[in-house]
Amino acid sequence: MAFYYNFERWVREHPPADGDRRALDVPRVAQNLIDLRASLDNTDGDNYVPPRTTHERLLVATWNIQHFGSTKRFEESFFYLAELLSRFDLVAIQEVKRDLTDLETVRNLLGRWWRYIVTDATAGGGGNEERLAILFDTRKVRFGGMVGEMVLPPVRDRNGNEVPARQLARTPIVAGFRSGWFDFLVSSVHLYWGDEQADHPIRVEEMRQFANNLAGRLDERGAWSRNLLVLGDFNMFKPDGDAANALDQAGFTIPHGRKDLRPTNVGKSARFYDQIAYLFGDHPNLEPVRIGVVDPFDAVYSDAKFAGYEDELRKADGNPPTNRLSYYRNHWRRRELSDHLLLWAELPVEFAQPYLEIQAQP
Repeated sequence: MAFYYNFERWVREHPPADGDRRALDVPRVAQNLIDLRASLDNTDGDNYVPPRTTHERLLVATWNIQHFGSTKRFEESFFYLAELLSRFDLVAIQEVKRDLTDLETVRNLLGRWWRYIVTDATAGGGGNEERLAILFDTRKVRFGGMVGEMVLPPVRDRNGNEVPARQLARTPIVAGFRSGWFDFLVSSVHLYWGDEQADHPIRVEEMRQFANNLAGRLDERGAWSRNLLVLGDFNMFKPDGDAANALDQAGFTIPHGRKDLRPTNVGKSARFYDQIAYLFGDHPNLEPVRIGVVDPFDAVYSDAKFAGYEDELRKADGNPPTNRLSYYRNHWRRRELSDHLLLWAELPVEFAQPYLEIQAQP
């Protein structure tokens, strides 16, 4: 990976200041990367991610990286983020903040062939000044030139009058890509949270309008692609609640086996916030080969490694926490990486054999 070649340069260009608790501890980072790589490569482990291929399979992922751009992370955390993201061909990232410095830092570590597109930052209305980003490796995925933010069309009120639709709190991004034989639209979304209500009416309505509007574009004249891939933080508590049903009713499919995977929030309550869904109009029989969830805390910032960070923990006011282990588990490491786990899917995108079989027919 390119960022390993950048390791020496990073150390050289970021000399540690006296007493800087965030300075890069090179041996510690190297060992953590070894452990993380082993976790991702372990075919018998829960964190296994299959190796990337040149053209046969497409590895996509979605990850809400907590406050990405507004939290001052330890320098070493960017290497762990880069290692995780480098395992995929395209990643939808939610909760990117107005300041893109963190995203740029990770992209530079990944290498010059990585690119990203982002939405404008939201302003008010529950959007928390967030952006949605799509990060992709240009060696495998080509940006098709089509990109925009979804604006819902006017709707009819109960009196039959046309009125402006209630827009989503965070405007979804829609962009066109190609990989091998496969052209597809990616939409990344971060739905309304609201409160602890499992099927919050605003969240369900956002899902319904978003899914119906996106699916309706398949048959539009001049549609860029008829293959849709939705990646995002749906804030769904259950994989079969009202929001998921709205997605299903619009024609989208959540990969088989998603309910059996770990939930993607790091909190005490098991919730399936993050989801992948698809609607492939040109390839109705295409489905993911496999899906998975990655928990980086199995290898990085684990309980077993608490002692190595205990003396470095500080709260926002600069003081050490009273209960350091609890703070490490429930606040600090989530801020360094995320309070969400990473969800991925592997798609077959090599269609040469079916094409040749059709052409070979007399």
